[in-house]
Amino acid sequence: MKLNKFFLLFFLLFIFSSCADLKVNKKLENKKYYSSSGFALIYSDDLFQDRVVNKKLNNSKIVVMHNILRTNTPIKIINPINSRFIDTKVHKQAIFPNIFHVLISNEVSSILELDKNNPYVEIFEIKKNKTFVAKKSNIFDEEKNVAEKAPINEIEINNLGHVEKKSSKEIKKENFIIVISDFYYLESANNLKTDLENKTKIKDISIKKINNNKYRLFIGPFENFKALKKTYISLNNLGFDALNVYNE
Repeated sequence: MKLNKFFLLFFLLFIFSSCADLKVNKKLENKKYYSSSGFALIYSDDLFQDRVVNKKLNNSKIVVMHNILRTNTPIKIINPINSRFIDTKVHKQAIFPNIFHVLISNEVSSILELDKNNPYVEIFEIKKNKTFVAKKSNIFDEEKNVAEKAPINEIEINNLGHVEKKSSKEIKKENFIIVISDFYYLESANNLKTDLENKTKIKDISIKKINNNKYRLFIGPFENFKALKKTYISLNNLGFDALNVYNE
């Protein structure tokens, strides 16, 4: 009798454990992984002294800080100009200007061989696994999802996943655009374009048809980081926080 109870208890524990694992797996499968493209802030001590950033870091080591992603989140940072990338993790959360998408050490910048005047990068959160180890390499060939939601009410926006591959040969060094958002309807894109033109002094606002159900509202092109900085900050002040910068 006691033996039967033991097997019953074991069976129930096995069922409950399996259900819990299934729920966790489904949660991981449905998780939306972070991705963005823009400029990196390369750390120097004067940035901390001038309170531009709120954390100090060791410039001789591989250190990455982010303002959204949590500590120990595994990420991939790519320099699309030369296809060099590094797999590492977020070491700490930090506060730094919104125009930058990530705070990195000089060591990370050297590995990626970034242009200090135009430190353009792409950032992707990668799935955690038990064998994850921070490493560096120089080849990138992954599919990416690019679409952000515009912070304007009463305008219908549908953030559609867009998969594209880039090779270093396809990327020009001096042709940056600021992507405001991707829209399902052309009318929605035109409405926001008109609204921005009426309320700001921003010029060069354009709409590009990606496909029959996707229209991209963007500003540019800009030749370099300095040229787009003022426009980016103006959009931030309007409430556009999650802006991607693409090198086309």
